[in-house]
Amino acid sequence: MCGICGFTGHNPNSEEVLTRMMNRIIHRGPDGASSYITEQIAFGHRRLSIIDLSDKGTQPMFNEDKTLVCVFNGEIYNYKELREELIGLGHEFNSSCDTEVLLHGYESWGSSLLDRLRGMFAFVLYNEKSGELFMARDMFGIKPLYYMEIDHNLVFASEIKSLLEYPAYQREVNLEALEQYLSFEYSVLPETFFKGIYKLMPGHYMTWKEGESHLVRYFDPMLTPAKEPMDHDRLLDEIDRTLQDSIHYHMVADVEVASLLSSGVDSSYVACHFGGGRTYTVGFDYEKYNEIPYAKDLSDTLGIKNTGKVISTEEYWEELPRIQYYMDEPLADASAAALYFVDREAAKDVKVILSGEGSDEFFGGYNIYHEPMSLAGYQKIPAPLRKGMAALASLLPRGVKGRSFLIRGSKKVEDRFIGNANVYDMKLRNKVLKNTRPGFTPQSLTKPFYDKVKGLKDTEKMQYIDLNFWLIGDILLKADKMSMAQSIESRVPFLDRKVFELARTLRLEDKVNDSNTKLAFRQVANRYLSEQQAKKKKLGFPVPIRVWLRDDKFYKIVKEAFTSEDAEQFFHTEELVKILDAHKAGKYDYAKHIWIVYMFLLWYGQYFHEGGESVTMEDELEFERIRKNNRNARMNA
Repeated sequence: MCGICGFTGHNPNSEEVLTRMMNRIIHRGPDGASSYITEQIAFGHRRLSIIDLSDKGTQPMFNEDKTLVCVFNGEIYNYKELREELIGLGHEFNSSCDTEVLLHGYESWGSSLLDRLRGMFAFVLYNEKSGELFMARDMFGIKPLYYMEIDHNLVFASEIKSLLEYPAYQREVNLEALEQYLSFEYSVLPETFFKGIYKLMPGHYMTWKEGESHLVRYFDPMLTPAKEPMDHDRLLDEIDRTLQDSIHYHMVADVEVASLLSSGVDSSYVACHFGGGRTYTVGFDYEKYNEIPYAKDLSDTLGIKNTGKVISTEEYWEELPRIQYYMDEPLADASAAALYFVDREAAKDVKVILSGEGSDEFFGGYNIYHEPMSLAGYQKIPAPLRKGMAALASLLPRGVKGRSFLIRGSKKVEDRFIGNANVYDMKLRNKVLKNTRPGFTPQSLTKPFYDKVKGLKDTEKMQYIDLNFWLIGDILLKADKMSMAQSIESRVPFLDRKVFELARTLRLEDKVNDSNTKLAFRQVANRYLSEQQAKKKKLGFPVPIRVWLRDDKFYKIVKEAFTSEDAEQFFHTEELVKILDAHKAGKYDYAKHIWIVYMFLLWYGQYFHEGGESVTMEDELEFERIRKNNRNARMNA
């Protein structure tokens, strides 16, 4: 695991620029730094040593004749099998690390190498002979990779903050990203919040040569439900075997591996099988927002040490600017901060953690997936009549019981569901934003994806949307950025190639019914957990923001931000204050609407105010020094 960065082309300051880019992401790899600079390219690497702790694992790494060079962020869990296959094809290996498998695999198989990889990855290869650069990102988007094309050169990095050190780039807010963010609560476009900087999207690779780029999607997480049901016991056995196999692969490391543990069935199942000796949990001083007692009970039952951290309200709010700095782009999911704290606890002891991301998208775990069943009876009423009832319901105040049901029930799933979060509707969005683009609706982004799955049932369509939007923009973004902020690697065994090959074939009745979600998976988990544990409603490190925002102290903090000069640039601030006041008065739960704007303003302060960042270059260098001293002390003990 590490941080990577680089650019094509050369100038007299290449070494200085590359060094600054590398130093901005020391937190991703404080164990070492290496670079490679020629007239054609500059590649940089920050290392977090997980597999092959020797110097032979140093990057940038080369093939035998040094015509191919690679920088890589991630882990390839089946690298040993691929290594043996490549040795059989005549390749010679100089190390036992997975990076070298990418080099030789690309030599033999080209881009089809990507179809063989089982793991999480973002890597860049450069061919010295052809002058072609090849960059790829894993199937589901576990590891990030950003790029920009500027002055006929390509610049790339694991994090945007590294790209910002490239001197030719001038910072500018992407207003289109802000517009859609208000609805989705995360950065949803391929172009990031920084104008001209793009994400390489999951399941894609890109080639670049002589100023020309070519983008290809090599993997699409399409659901293909089986036409005939499998014997139920056999299905459960297959799910159990496949998941345990994935967990086994995700334990490959030359350092200790621990696991995060909430009160959910996903992380509980992982804790039962990972074979490690530590779990980590966080909670708050509110009973319904504290999962520590459950996690401690399960860990005690399994004979595993659990470390629980109670996050105080004050330290949560104090860390928010740093969290938005590490996130690179605004993210309004309040649980991201909970991850930041639990990862910080884990980082005191280990370098690698397992986590339960992906189970809900694969096995049908979100409560919203019930909605098509809940609406089925109502939607038998003729559409014109339902639309009329929705028009009347829309005149009622927000929060009136039945209002949302009538409005959502009047729409097709393609019109009402944009992913697991849907916060600002178009009417409210246009009220608060100063700059809007006519017709630029959330549905204009989801439509091409819905068009691909016309033959699936509504809940399955919703799953496909979440796999292409929510999972990428929220779940995996915070998992990567919050763990790497603490210099630890987060692994997600549910998000595995083999697991998906099975999960994509599940029939709807194996996933969701009127009373519960993740039906087949819960039955598998029930083999190892109590029935109460296996059926427990998902919480996932819940955060009491709606309570805080009705407290005078935090209301004033947010109101000051909402009436600031920064807010005036982008929003009709009087409308923001109306929303804030309505929430404080208990007229409606506007917590998410408020949090989205507040997180954007915190992010903006980090990246667009001179000296505004919470983590400076000097902080990164000091962190590296401390980390090296601690490592040397452990080695000498």
